[in-house]
Amino acid sequence: MADETTGRAPGWTLQIAVFVRQRVWETITVRSVLPKSQRDVRLDLFRGLANWLIFLGHIPDTVLVWFTTRNYGFSDGADLFVLISGYTATFVFGKMMMEHGFVIGATRLLRRVWQLYVAHLLLFLIYLTAVHYLAHRFDDPHLMDQFNVAPLMNFPVETLAQGLVLKFKPLNLDVLPLYIVLMAAFPIVLWFMMRWRNAVMIGSIGLYLAARHYSWNFASYPAGVWYFNPFAWQLVFVFGAWLALGGAAASRAILQNRILYVLSTAFVLFALAVTLAERIPELQRFVPEIIARAFIPNDKTNLAPYRVIHLASLVFIVVSLIPIDWPGLKWPIFKPLIRCGQQSLPVFCVGLFLSFIAHFVLEYGSEGVLAQLVVGVAGLWIITIIAYYRTWSKDIDKSLSSGAKMTQRAVGGEP
Repeated sequence: MADETTGRAPGWTLQIAVFVRQRVWETITVRSVLPKSQRDVRLDLFRGLANWLIFLGHIPDTVLVWFTTRNYGFSDGADLFVLISGYTATFVFGKMMMEHGFVIGATRLLRRVWQLYVAHLLLFLIYLTAVHYLAHRFDDPHLMDQFNVAPLMNFPVETLAQGLVLKFKPLNLDVLPLYIVLMAAFPIVLWFMMRWRNAVMIGSIGLYLAARHYSWNFASYPAGVWYFNPFAWQLVFVFGAWLALGGAAASRAILQNRILYVLSTAFVLFALAVTLAERIPELQRFVPEIIARAFIPNDKTNLAPYRVIHLASLVFIVVSLIPIDWPGLKWPIFKPLIRCGQQSLPVFCVGLFLSFIAHFVLEYGSEGVLAQLVVGVAGLWIITIIAYYRTWSKDIDKSLSSGAKMTQRAVGGEP
């Protein structure tokens, strides 16, 4: 009841309002703290795994697809790749912003965007040239349609121009443009996130829900929309950033709950059953129609909510089972995957191109299971060799650079 003499609300009401406002502000305002500078080898391991899965998954209609996670759950290598990319980008460039200011961190981040864009253009041109050459060399016009390169024949200048602005994309060249767009917007997102981590995460969820509700997406050329909707997939990227900026540490108490572990495991097993039923017709009769309508087909373009839950469940289970200091991370069997994760960009680009070559080799050669396995192993071997070469090359460059600086100091030159 208002005070009769002043017409104002009683003091206790005002105090409650102030208290609630402070609690809400404290909830969304978090001074983010990056984890210790200790390298988390698990990130390299699973980013390398994501690259392997993407390569194998882009060789369709082969037994190789059964070695990927897409047949055993709602999320796949692309989800894992985007999540880890958000985490690592935050760890690297967030640290720069904290230590050297926003301008230094933002310009270094945008330089990375430029590197990604140049890598995409090189892959784009090589990919187009290879598909075009092989289609005409073997008189197979269907190859042009199959890999979405046919517009190049009818409208070459416009098609190339649309490719420069990321609107035209041949088959399987969808992930890198998504990564470029997310990274290009990330300087501003990261600046806000380092101050209001939870608020930005809430905003990301809101954008995700709005994009799904209003069908927001980028237009593609010559028709349609992006296969990976950036307005939806930003949720996974921002979630990775949120984890890196202290979200993982803040959630540690919740993640230690055994009930949550059981629920996560149950959902992963449920996803396994539903996905296998979609792939194996004999199992479909065991899936109730109401469940089939809800989860089949798997909405990848707009990142169905169950994909996010499945990915989060997998991350929770893996982090619980594999701590950062797990001795098994030093086992030789994991070194190729870790190396591929450390050299993610060249491995990713080479893997995409090799997936097309593998498809072509199988289509014009033997299509038997043995041939498919040989082609898959050969591709993984090549991208692993690329990763080791890149590591060796960088080490040589660092050694030469260090030697040059020592020589300059010895002769009195500028360091």
